Amino acid sequence: MADRRFHPETLAIHAGQIPDAATGARALPIYQTTSFVFDSADHAASLFNLQTFGNVYSRLSNPTVAALEERVAALEGGRAAVAVASGMAAEALALMTILQAGDHVVAAGALYGGSVTMLAVNLAKFGIATTFVDATRPEAFAAAMRPNTRAVFAETLGNPSLVVLDIAAVAEVAHAHGVPLVVDNTVPSPFLCNPLALGADIVVHSATKYLGGHGTTLAGVVVELGKPQGGFAWDNGKFPGMTEPSPGYHGVKFYETFGDFGFTMRCRMETLRVYGAALAPTSAWQVLQGVETLPLRMERHCANALALAKFLRDDPRVSWVNYPGLEDHPQHALLMRQMRGASGLLAFGVKAGAGEGAEAGVKFIEGAQFMSHLVNIGDTRTLISHPASTTHRQLDAEQQLAAGVLPDMVRISVGLEHIDDILWDVDQALARAVR
Repeated sequence: MADRRFHPETLAIHAGQIPDAATGARALPIYQTTSFVFDSADHAASLFNLQTFGNVYSRLSNPTVAALEERVAALEGGRAAVAVASGMAAEALALMTILQAGDHVVAAGALYGGSVTMLAVNLAKFGIATTFVDATRPEAFAAAMRPNTRAVFAETLGNPSLVVLDIAAVAEVAHAHGVPLVVDNTVPSPFLCNPLALGADIVVHSATKYLGGHGTTLAGVVVELGKPQGGFAWDNGKFPGMTEPSPGYHGVKFYETFGDFGFTMRCRMETLRVYGAALAPTSAWQVLQGVETLPLRMERHCANALALAKFLRDDPRVSWVNYPGLEDHPQHALLMRQMRGASGLLAFGVKAGAGEGAEAGVKFIEGAQFMSHLVNIGDTRTLISHPASTTHRQLDAEQQLAAGVLPDMVRISVGLEHIDDILWDVDQALARAVR
């Protein structure tokens, strides 16, 4: 599909897949196999030497998984991608491909709770330090940079804070210090935002969310910008793992050998190969079914979320509403410069009586009829949760505040139901919570 620059609606259906040459099947087959036959001993050796591209073992590559990788890379405007077993696996493998002991990361404070824990606790065990900063202030990223900083990490839209990252400004900071900007683009999805076009170097997704879209399948994707769009210059002296002979893979120099997809190859052949967070072919196929309808779903998610945000903003039982799609939101202009919509995620606080605190929010959640109380987002169904006691429970009060999580916050992932029915359930749940 290189003869034309197709629209995302077309890429979501066609990118990365053509009719099966052997059978003529138009739908993508599920290649449910662990391994693949070699043509000869020489063919096997060339595959393992990375002299020939092909499938060896499904932990590394698989035709069904490859279709997902190519499709998401096309939607993001990237050169190549690696699909893995979950969104957290995507984040971990992307960062571990870049970092080593003694390195430092500058990260937005407004992150998903699991991401905060990975950076603050788990990577620290490997001798990698992280400084968290205010995601709304590009100058805060600049102030936190150190000589040993090797990556900047942030979310396009914070989950659940909904902080809008000024991608171009933060990318400028990262590049001025010779390090890549890694952006989690899960909440808007590649249909609403393409961080690579705004300066990011690597994008990660929890494909469990909007890409899959149906709450059935865990998956993650890592996408590299590459050339001709620009691509990050890994040979600036700060990333020996990209430029020096790899002791873990036959002495290959990943950036020299593979150039504009050197990061992707190292992520696949070193990091994924060793840590094994492989995506099952059946799971890749399920996510692809969701990707085909991503543009349609995101339009409906955005429309429903905006209508609900306006309803909540005008309701006296609600103390505050956070949805950057509202015109009076302080980051609305920035969002509209970067995105086609504000996604389906919003947060609000239920007006509490004296001494109730977060209890009113809990009463709201328990009063819902068809809205589901769980911690996923991006489903066809409307989902509600209390982040302070669930997704961000492992964080202390200061960390929760930095992540934009207030004690009374209710997070809603607005689904595809008819908006009148969503408004009815929210209204009656508020009536139960505020008496």
